[in-house]
Amino acid sequence: MFRSIPPAHVAFVAGSTGYTGRHVVESLRKLRIETHAHVRPDSKELARWKEEFGTFGAMVDTTPWEQDALNARIAKICPTLVFALLGTTKKRTRASKAAGSDEDGYEKIDYGLTVMLLNAVRAASTQPRFMYLSSVGVSSKPSSNAYLDVRRRVEAELTEGNVPYTIARPSFIHGSDRDDVRPTETLFAKITDAAVTLVGALGAAELRERYRSTDGKHLADNLVMIALDPAAENTIIDGSALRRFE
Repeated sequence: MFRSIPPAHVAFVAGSTGYTGRHVVESLRKLRIETHAHVRPDSKELARWKEEFGTFGAMVDTTPWEQDALNARIAKICPTLVFALLGTTKKRTRASKAAGSDEDGYEKIDYGLTVMLLNAVRAASTQPRFMYLSSVGVSSKPSSNAYLDVRRRVEAELTEGNVPYTIARPSFIHGSDRDDVRPTETLFAKITDAAVTLVGALGAAELRERYRSTDGKHLADNLVMIALDPAAENTIIDGSALRRFE
């Protein structure tokens, strides 16, 4: 059950059309928080998102991914919460390279766009909380896994900077309400869940909670409540702490 939140917050959600992002928009609006759901201006599904987010009472933001434009937009709406939920997939990265692109998708989107948004927040006169969706498995050391390594670098930008932040490190995120079918990820999630359930039964509850999968709705509800918790500012949250409001 959501607690009542004073309508003083303004949220900007980047990655709003993703599996977790759309649930974050809905969760914010359930709390009557003014919400700007960012959608690429060239999105083929722009009309769909305007209709869907409109049913929640959220405003669709189509600011182009250009630093000056993003700086101006963040300065104008003065958000108190900025959700960075951006990410591509290995499949899309491979498809892009197969089509002749020499750009790495993780580098361009997961790192590049996230840091662009972070730079816009840095340039703002206000100090919104930057809610960053990272991943379990990220550490302070470079990784050969491109997905994890760009998240390590974004985390370093946050922890070494002066913007208020919260870093969330969930395990697998999957559910029956996903638009995009990810059979391999779903399989790994099921295998992992079975394994951590076993070790949890043997007494390793902390390990179980760290690696147990979650669905988009539960993760979104927890991200929003954590974003509203002053004690979560400038922290890295995973495991049971990421499920505290379930």
